[in-house]
Formats: sequence, structure tokens, C-alpha cells
Amino acid sequence: MLILLAVPAYATNPFLDAPGDKPVSARFRGTEWNDNIDEDEITLTARVITTRIAKMPSGAVYKIEFTDIESQAKERREIAPEYFVVTDDRIVLLNEEKIDEAVQRIAALDKPPSFDEANVYGITSGQLNHEEGLWKTTIRLKGDLCIYEASHPSGHFKKVVWKKGVGLVEYASGYGAMKGGFRLKRGK
Repeated sequence: MLILLAVPAYATNPFLDAPGDKPVSARFRGTEWNDNIDEDEITLTARVITTRIAKMPSGAVYKIEFTDIESQAKERREIAPEYFVVTDDRIVLLNEEKIDEAVQRIAALDKPPSFDEANVYGITSGQLNHEEGLWKTTIRLKGDLCIYEASHPSGHFKKVVWKKGVGLVEYASGYGAMKGGFRLKRGK
């Protein structure tokens, strides 16, 4: 008797994986604030689209973009897309100027490249603490969540939360002393 199992041709990560190459979208809702908003915070919504843009034996590269951003703010909020190299145990920000060239270069590799620890945004086990200058970053697991939190004494911060089997469920960023920022959480 012969039993065949379907196994992905690339490494998978429980916090960020896609069943295919088609974009997956979800509505996110939250708040935003800045010096030009009269109230403390106002409602902010966005569609978050996650797309696997390259596969490789050691994982995949994903693009996470924020579209259909809606708010009552006078100035329209822009949230730049982010690109992540995902291996079976890491989610790493692709922090390069020429993204297309970097994606092609990384996709051609047999093994994942070495990454700067400051660019790690997700792990699958343990905890990761990193300090660079005044920035302090902690990545920890809590149940089925992987929580990335980076902060600076000036009040700058970034928080990214991944959920097993779902992907991105929270994305927040802000500038010192509540000068400006936003928090978005995935709708149910």
C-alpha cells in the first residue's frame, strides 16, 4: 500500500502562510491621531491585502499592503506596504530600497540569507529581545499569537501581531508624544 502526502515545496510558517498565490484580504478597523485632529482619536479603517509574491525552498516572500484607507481626518493617511521574508521559524522585514531586485535575489537562494536581528518581526518559538540605540524590541509568543513590539523613549512605537493560521491581526505605529499614529485590528 502506498500513501502519498502533499507537502509544500517550500518551508511554511504558522503565523504567515498563504494557501496559494492569490491575494487574501481582510478589513481592519481602529483609530488614528495626530496634531491636526481636534479629537483625541478618530475612526480609521483599511483593507489589508496579503500576497505571496515569491516562493523559495526556505520559505516565501509576502507583500502586505494597506488599501481603501478611510478616516474623517482632513489629511488622508498613507500606510506604505511592507515586504516580509518568511521561513519556517522567522518573519523578517525586507528592508531594502530596490524591493523587486531583492525579492528576485532572495527567491533564487537555496537557503535563507542571514538577516539583521533588528528586522525580525516574528518567531515561532522562544522570545527575542533586541536593542539598537535607544530602540527596544521584544518579540514574544502568547497562546496562538506572536507579538512584535518596538519602542523608543521619545514615544515612537510599532506593534505587529500575527495569529497562527490567520496572519496579520494587528498593526500599529506612532510618533512621540502622541504626535501622530494609528492602531488597526483585523475584523472578525
